[in-house]
Amino acid sequence: MHPLLEYLKSPELVVKVQEYFGIEYQKSNPLSKNSKITGTQNGTANGKGAPTNGFTVNHADEKKIDDNDNAYRVTNYFWYVLFIIGTELGDEIFYATFIPFWFWNIDSAVGRRVVMVWSAIMYVGQSLKDIIRWPRPSYPAARLQKKWGLEYGMPSTHAMVSVAIPFSVLIYTYDRYIYSMPVGLAIACVWCAVICVSRVYLGMHSVLDIIAGLILVVLLMIPLIPIVDRLDLIIVTSRWSPIFVLSISILLIVFYPDSGKWTPTRGDTALTVSVCAGIELGAWLHFHLGEFQQPAQPPPYEIIWPSYSMFGLLLLRTVLGLCCIVASRAFAKSISYAFVCFILGRDKNELRQSEDTLENKNKIIVELSYKLFTYGVIGFNTQYLLPSVFKLLNIGRPDFYTEI
Repeated sequence: MHPLLEYLKSPELVVKVQEYFGIEYQKSNPLSKNSKITGTQNGTANGKGAPTNGFTVNHADEKKIDDNDNAYRVTNYFWYVLFIIGTELGDEIFYATFIPFWFWNIDSAVGRRVVMVWSAIMYVGQSLKDIIRWPRPSYPAARLQKKWGLEYGMPSTHAMVSVAIPFSVLIYTYDRYIYSMPVGLAIACVWCAVICVSRVYLGMHSVLDIIAGLILVVLLMIPLIPIVDRLDLIIVTSRWSPIFVLSISILLIVFYPDSGKWTPTRGDTALTVSVCAGIELGAWLHFHLGEFQQPAQPPPYEIIWPSYSMFGLLLLRTVLGLCCIVASRAFAKSISYAFVCFILGRDKNELRQSEDTLENKNKIIVELSYKLFTYGVIGFNTQYLLPSVFKLLNIGRPDFYTEI
């Protein structure tokens, strides 16, 4: 490999980024200029019984991030909190709140397109992880966060989503609403930068992972933006769309690339595909029930900032809707998991506690099936069922049914 690529991929560069933002490695760190080995090798544990990456370190009086790793400590909590928040912008909790909020309170037409871009970008990125199979940064870089540790690292899907979501929102709204594009671009760039740096800061990705993710998402979005814009209209208006959407979704999940070992990547990808399918099916039903109409005036539209009463209804829709999403997730997961286990003739509790391996085919089938159904239901409820309930309760967003 080219020396520059090796350097960008190296965990030593990750350590330099971490140290720049206030992560202080202990003296056992071989990268420290004044490094001195103060213990013994071969993974000796400290007085607390915690492993120390090959060395014994005694710093019991120092505040640590993780009691199981005494190799580093935080010296700048501003960057630590900022990057913890930043990395959560690419997590399931963010998607589960941002997507419904956008649909119920802002613009479902833009939301459908953004979700389709997000789903496509995630599918390509996650698939490439399991095809390339590059590990995440290792020693001497410390991981400040353990989540996603079982996944491969190249390319960074956090970096890809950090571009896909804010910039697709800008692209799909710039000729639909009247607002300051420079301000929108500034927010999108800061959003992207915080997420990307956070992944290196937390030791979850190399710099090369981030760069590859950014280049890949730009190359993908150039053709994807106009394709999605056209495809969404076709799906919503075509009579046979449900067959097409369900068939493509199932095929994408079934023929996902082999990862060589079990990782949560395939399940997470099934989640994004299913949410997108459910949303498109909900929009299709809206249209064919005659609930989508052309707006009274052509775009661009003035942004209507909420009054106190509108803001109260916004909060009510959001809280009520998210509670319903949580309840529907729990109900759909329980029903679908039990049903698929019954079809396979397996005990659901035994299967749930069984080992996660590629050889455990029954568990893989059950988990992919329940995710397809559960998150498809969540997408459908987000687009169709809950907005219909809001309308019946007279708390719906104004002009919701004028969007295609």
